[in-house]
Amino acid sequence: MKDLKHLIFFEDLLQNADNALIRQAQSEGKVCVAYVCENTPEPLLNLPGAFSARLRAPRTGSMEMATYYMTSFLCEYSRALLERAIEGGYNFADAIITPDGCSMMNRCVENMELLKTMGKDKEHFFYEYMEIPMKADDNGLELYVLQCQNHILKPLHEHYGIDISDAAIRQAVKQHNRICEVIRAIGEYRKGPQPRITGYEFAVLTLSSYVCPKDLILEKLEETLEELKTREPDAKSAYRARVLVVGSEIDDTDFIKLVEDSGAYVCADRYCYGSLPGRDPIELNDEEDALTQICRIYMNRGQCPRYMNTEKMNARRAYVDQLAREYEADGIIYEQMKFCDPWAYEKMLGSHILRSEYGYPVLAVDRPYAIASSGQMRTRVQAFVESVEIKKIQGGAKHE
Repeated sequence: MKDLKHLIFFEDLLQNADNALIRQAQSEGKVCVAYVCENTPEPLLNLPGAFSARLRAPRTGSMEMATYYMTSFLCEYSRALLERAIEGGYNFADAIITPDGCSMMNRCVENMELLKTMGKDKEHFFYEYMEIPMKADDNGLELYVLQCQNHILKPLHEHYGIDISDAAIRQAVKQHNRICEVIRAIGEYRKGPQPRITGYEFAVLTLSSYVCPKDLILEKLEETLEELKTREPDAKSAYRARVLVVGSEIDDTDFIKLVEDSGAYVCADRYCYGSLPGRDPIELNDEEDALTQICRIYMNRGQCPRYMNTEKMNARRAYVDQLAREYEADGIIYEQMKFCDPWAYEKMLGSHILRSEYGYPVLAVDRPYAIASSGQMRTRVQAFVESVEIKKIQGGAKHE
């Protein structure tokens, strides 16, 4: 296929945490609110005068200093972030907010604060730690709303004078929804036997929407959507199988590239900071305050294993099945970052249930934060693709 016009632009934005659009927004006087977990309601960080930046550590090398402070038994994502913070890589942030989606991220940000890695020469810089529910029920919603009020809205207003009114929140949701609509519309072109966008390209676009000011990236996303309407797909697909990637945090697009270089087309993305369900629009009514509605939506649609009630656990597998059917996946790659405790349990149980009860071919892998060129991972994916291809040739059902 012909190269996407803006792909290099989007790829360049992912080379550094402090990308060009963040610098542009700050030069215009906007406040950069950093965050590290999908359980932080994104629209609340994008109120007028502020913008969100999801922290990542591109081109991670040694994590020696972070490992000293956090030990080698904590996930590499948390250690990579701390290492980059120690190096001074996040001095651009004006605040950082973390929920207790897992204890490792809390330890990471606590170490950032104790080591004074951020906020240098910024009088109003603040750290905030949120508690989020473990069950999706009325008590959980009450907790979620209170935590967002105390640890997102009030600090933003008190430190930076950000408007936290219901009208301002609704305005932020409107902007959020436009980004979601464009990303999901682009993702529709992954369907069918001749997709017009690769899984890697889509991963680059989606990740960019998390790490850049929304208003500054929207125009090029919209242009890309228009471009895809007339983009000619390859006459014959180079992929041998369609796979759905499920699991924990992925902000390394090289992992998706590795999978596709191994012969599989990544047709859908159910992982932390992917588009499903992270780029579902937020529909608000006029009868109830916007904050409560946002928290309820995040709580009910969230696929994080932080939620441990039986209904949510069963719904996570049903959601994967729904996506696999909708995007016509031949198999599922269930990934988990090494030492990620919540997703380790979820991967073990989820991959077994999806294989034994739903009938999908499933490859379960744990992976490093930065995949680089992993020969072992490539070999495992290639073997999985071959097994799925053989099953297809033999006429085996995708699922029962």
